[in-house]
Amino acid sequence: MSEDARATDSHRESAADSTSRQQAIRAAMVTWFPMLIAVLSLITSIFNGYLNNKFVNTIRGRLTQSEYMSTCRETIDAYFQVKYRAGVVARANAAVSGVGSPAAGVTTVGSPAVGSSPPVSTAQASGPPSAADIEAGNAVARFGALATYLANLRDEKIRASYTELYWILDRLVATAASSTPDERRQAIAKADAIFYALNADCIKAAEVRG
Repeated sequence: MSEDARATDSHRESAADSTSRQQAIRAAMVTWFPMLIAVLSLITSIFNGYLNNKFVNTIRGRLTQSEYMSTCRETIDAYFQVKYRAGVVARANAAVSGVGSPAAGVTTVGSPAVGSSPPVSTAQASGPPSAADIEAGNAVARFGALATYLANLRDEKIRASYTELYWILDRLVATAASSTPDERRQAIAKADAIFYALNADCIKAAEVRG
């Protein structure tokens, strides 16, 4: 066989091998490329699900933090409303019957919203409660409702503090018309000490929930 013939055969074999390799590559691409796309799509879907779940948890945490912080603010307002209303009752009684003398009618605040302690004993009313008495009682009830919400989300020690504070405010209002200024100051000082500690805990707990 001549050199030209051998070269021609070699060229044909090389071309055939090249064609065979190209066909094998195309077959592999047809087989594996869709699988690669499917795997990438699955990974993308899982990652998107993770991001969506993280986003939802972030929004939920911010809403919970916002709600908790809002309740903290409302509790602050309710606490100072109780002190103010108790002062109104005391001043109204002082204007009528003199400082420290029994009131014409002392009301008893209703069932507690926080804790399970027995009601505070107070003087029985000799007449219908005044508007100031009713507003003071409502202020205590509102504080009790807010304190119950916050206490339910905290540990036993904090719940006990909310309960103790509620009963101090309950007694402060119930005896506002008959107690002396010194007695009221002592009760308020004790309530303030507990309230300031609870308020700091409330803010700290709200930040943790964010």
